[in-house]
Amino acid sequence: METGAQRAGRMAPDGGNPSKSPGALPLEGLILAIETSCDESAVALFDGSAGMENEWISSQIELHSAYGGVVPDLASREHLTSLPLLLEAAGVVLGPHRRPTAVAVTHGPGLAGCLAMGLAAGKALALGWDSPLFPINHLRAHAFSPFIEGHRRDPAGFPAAFESHLPHLGLLVSGGNTLLFRLDSGPVLTLIGGTVDDAAGEALDKGAKLLGLGYPGGPLIERLAASGRAGAKTFPRALLREGNHDFSFSGLKTSLRYRVERMDTEAVASSLPDLCAGYQEAVVDVLSRKVAAALAQGAYRSVGLSGGVANNASLRERLGSVAGEAGVAFLAALPRHTGDNAGMIAFAAWMERGRLRADADFTTTIVPGAAIDQLEAGTLRSEFER
Repeated sequence: METGAQRAGRMAPDGGNPSKSPGALPLEGLILAIETSCDESAVALFDGSAGMENEWISSQIELHSAYGGVVPDLASREHLTSLPLLLEAAGVVLGPHRRPTAVAVTHGPGLAGCLAMGLAAGKALALGWDSPLFPINHLRAHAFSPFIEGHRRDPAGFPAAFESHLPHLGLLVSGGNTLLFRLDSGPVLTLIGGTVDDAAGEALDKGAKLLGLGYPGGPLIERLAASGRAGAKTFPRALLREGNHDFSFSGLKTSLRYRVERMDTEAVASSLPDLCAGYQEAVVDVLSRKVAAALAQGAYRSVGLSGGVANNASLRERLGSVAGEAGVAFLAALPRHTGDNAGMIAFAAWMERGRLRADADFTTTIVPGAAIDQLEAGTLRSEFER
């Protein structure tokens, strides 16, 4: 009997010659996606011809805030509790007579135990439904997330609209990654610059911890910064020399630590708004200047912002201004698609449907340290095979 994965292996994304794209996702059909890379359990249903049907998410922020950060063992345990409930909700929506055309699941990067939970669930569902399984790179999903809203507005016209925004310059800013990349037709993703030490989100979280604010730190710093003066407390900016597209925020965190150590408790408390404003400004300034420099060196048609830190209002406003000055479109992921979510996993599966390969033998393993430009053998065909 032919399995769903084997059927996917002989289907071409355009319904044409099967040998053109072995193992590719069909152009139309319902995708069920699972995301468990860190401290959110998420499930989504997406149809390329109709858009996002449903999304479910269970956050663990309240649990981990008591520890000042994510505790991997606790996160894995919570997925074991939350994910079945989300899948049950998806099952109610699907009903007894519908089954997904494909199952997409995050297999990296992320916390090993958390990734394993989602991948195991994805394999079980794909096997039970006789549907092909597609492992998805979490970072690549973030890269495509600014385009989800455009697809929602006009699914039929989206392919042409997407092409009109290429070449696209993307900035992914999260707790563990700060990446600058280019998207071209294909879609083909090329990494331009990345984090050499602390990522922007990591710097914000660590800065908040130094100031005694709690976790997650980014929103807490942003809230206090709103009533502070960014110029009152200045902090260093790193790697701003011409031609360098990488990011470094370790020195920024160290600078804050030394400054706080020279102040007494009362002085820190009274200066919190100014400290937060100056610290946040250093992060936003570096990110926006890097994007502006990259725009000046390439013929881009759009700028995208994704990842958890993309929720920062100052960063969104600054990058919007940078894009406007360059005369290009600015696309920011919707707030619900900036953190870890399954909607972007399903959307990424559809976006890369011509290059993804089904895991016909269910041999996919987790890749905790996967890079955004890492093409996993047997799951994503290289540029030379396209």
